[in-house]
Amino acid sequence: MAPAAKLSGFPEWLPADRIVEERVIDLLKHTFELNGFAAIHTRAVEPLSALAKDGEIDKEIFAVRRLHAEGDEKNPLGLHFDLTVPTARYVTENAGRLDFPFKRYQIQPVWRGERPQDGRYREFIQADIDVIGEDSLAEHFEVEIPLVIVQAFEALRSLGVPPVRILANNRKLLEGFARGIGLDDIAAVLRCIDKYDKVGPARVAELLAEEAGADAQQQRLCLALAAIEADTSAFADEVRALGVSDPLLDEGLDALARLLDSANRISPGSVVAQLKIARGLDYYTGTVYETQLVGHESIGSVASGGRYDALAKTDKRVYPGVGMSVGVSRLMSRLAGSEHRLLAATRSVPTAVLIAVTDEAHRARADDVAYALRTRGIPADVAPQAAKFGKQIKYADRRGIPFVWFTDGETGHEVKDIRSGEQVGADPELWAPPAADLWPRVVGTAEGA
Repeated sequence: MAPAAKLSGFPEWLPADRIVEERVIDLLKHTFELNGFAAIHTRAVEPLSALAKDGEIDKEIFAVRRLHAEGDEKNPLGLHFDLTVPTARYVTENAGRLDFPFKRYQIQPVWRGERPQDGRYREFIQADIDVIGEDSLAEHFEVEIPLVIVQAFEALRSLGVPPVRILANNRKLLEGFARGIGLDDIAAVLRCIDKYDKVGPARVAELLAEEAGADAQQQRLCLALAAIEADTSAFADEVRALGVSDPLLDEGLDALARLLDSANRISPGSVVAQLKIARGLDYYTGTVYETQLVGHESIGSVASGGRYDALAKTDKRVYPGVGMSVGVSRLMSRLAGSEHRLLAATRSVPTAVLIAVTDEAHRARADDVAYALRTRGIPADVAPQAAKFGKQIKYADRRGIPFVWFTDGETGHEVKDIRSGEQVGADPELWAPPAADLWPRVVGTAEGA
């Protein structure tokens, strides 16, 4: 069978890079659990009626159907494009068995039919945290969520991941400002402002005219608002100086100012107000967040999210929430997927020691040693062929395996550190590699230094 054409946008990491990805995920999980978040896993598909809500994402949804389906499906399905929509459904279906506020984390693949480019994929892993309330949700969770993400990236810095800064805005601020200057199509205004970094202010002004009906003065005010950025609550004075008034604008300003004051009291400089942040998804109703990897801003946000008050609801109850999602795959595009990769695994396999096979008649000896080591928690493998020892050592070296075990050395069992050449006697019931060699480690690369 001829090899299939390669599909772009579906990352498939080599084993050494997968080790990096799993280490990143482990640190994220650990941080989330430290902060009281419990793990869930939801299905890959949702009804298209739940996924498609007239937002910017609709055109990127992958529809799913059986190959031999007859006629139109009664309930057509699509692959979920994020983890927030399926979590909202999960909460409403299980509300009677959950305790609120419900703090959950979820690390799964998601799918979007967008054009693949640097750091953007059609299938990618997200690591989400959300806090969901019943009928109401306290504002302080809008501070807690970004601080958990800050803590998660602090944990990743132990691997050599660059620092991040979280950019925050408030949908109420944006909506109130738009109303205050006389624009009624709020969704169009948000879509235009959200493209500020992608297309630049001049094009945003044109889009505001084309899609939101903004005149020159309204365009000028929107661009002036989008240019405001501050790491303290003083940004509110800059907004008020633009001379726009609206009750919803005041509510959004006050909420964002409280967020900055509270976050920076705990983690100074970690959260910055940037008023061009709008987020393209239409279910956000309050605070919205994006996250920049310092020095790698060109790949876009590596963690984003916000507050949503009406995404999860039934006829009798509403379940407001706030959350953020770390784009693990987007992060990997810089950590391990580029020419100037920042991280690497010390070896491509878990194996710490390869048991050499003297000849096939005595393979059982090697198997016995491997079994003894594995029962003691030491990852071991047996050479696939009884080749010359030089070839077996090369086999280990190509995989980064640091030790080779010989069952019939001059003194009996012997183990060799193939990096230094040192070879010593060893007992399968006692020997262990140095702690640094027991499992692959993730380290910074010279290119990323």
